[in-house]
Amino acid sequence: MIILGIESTAHTFGIGIIKASQNACQILTNCKDSYSSSDIGMIPGDIAIHHKKVATDVLKRALSEAKLSWEQIDSIAYSAGPGLDPALWAGFNFAKDLANKQNKQLIPVNHCTAHLSIGKIINHAKDPVYLYVSGVNTQVIVQQGVKNKNKQGKYKILGETLDLGMGNMLDKFARTLKLGFPGGPKIEKIAKLGSFIKLPYTVKGMDVNFSGLLTKCTQLFERKQASTKDLCFSLQEHAFAMTIEIAERAMAHTQKDELILVGGVGANKRFCEMLETMCKERGATFYNVPMSLAGDQGAMIAWEGFLRKDNYPKMEVDPHWRTDEV
Repeated sequence: MIILGIESTAHTFGIGIIKASQNACQILTNCKDSYSSSDIGMIPGDIAIHHKKVATDVLKRALSEAKLSWEQIDSIAYSAGPGLDPALWAGFNFAKDLANKQNKQLIPVNHCTAHLSIGKIINHAKDPVYLYVSGVNTQVIVQQGVKNKNKQGKYKILGETLDLGMGNMLDKFARTLKLGFPGGPKIEKIAKLGSFIKLPYTVKGMDVNFSGLLTKCTQLFERKQASTKDLCFSLQEHAFAMTIEIAERAMAHTQKDELILVGGVGANKRFCEMLETMCKERGATFYNVPMSLAGDQGAMIAWEGFLRKDNYPKMEVDPHWRTDEV
């Protein structure tokens, strides 16, 4: 079965096409175009304009790279949420118009669970704990009922951020440093030159809180009480350690021996190194996803669409659609 997936929840507009079977996902193409800014973050209205502007070109590139005609495509999946409302509607309207024009089944899918499912199939994992870390999301998740191969089990969030997602926290501090958007990769580069300084570390049971960490770093920078490189290094170290603590606690509680890191922050090499060390000490297996699949893209939407093709909600978009509602 061939599925076309459309991603538009945040700054990236992506279209991926996959050839799927129950136990295999072959990515035929995964094209995207991302909004960026040299001095500000994500402005929802500007992002929606960006998506509308690039959608047709991204689609043409995807179809050309996959060497497919519309007759060969079975269904269209799109990210229905969660995400930025204007961006979601831009993607939905484009997907709806395509589905009507080409007479294809239209499948709404959850952006978060798409990250999880692509991570699982790419790594051939069995029953992992998921660590989902992106712009707005920082969650530790398990899936219930995975032993039934004919049904997609319900997701359960064991722990999450109580305020802002790790990716957004990094981007906010990057704006303070005037590094532009997205800022996470630039902080990662600067952090390689820094040394450790003590900062707030806030773990509450199975949840984390990043606002105190961000506020302290901002204060130290504005008061010139710490160098930029030391702040970048220490911000990462604290945020990563806090998140790894709740992930390890989830693995101990569930007695699972697989951990998958998904979401855009999964591209950070230091984060992956720390998770690898934790899992090795537990005798567990750590998986992440390739750089091309770590961030937002259409292939994961297409794969989730394949999994949900026989049982999907009747909806348009839902900016607040939580992982544990799937």
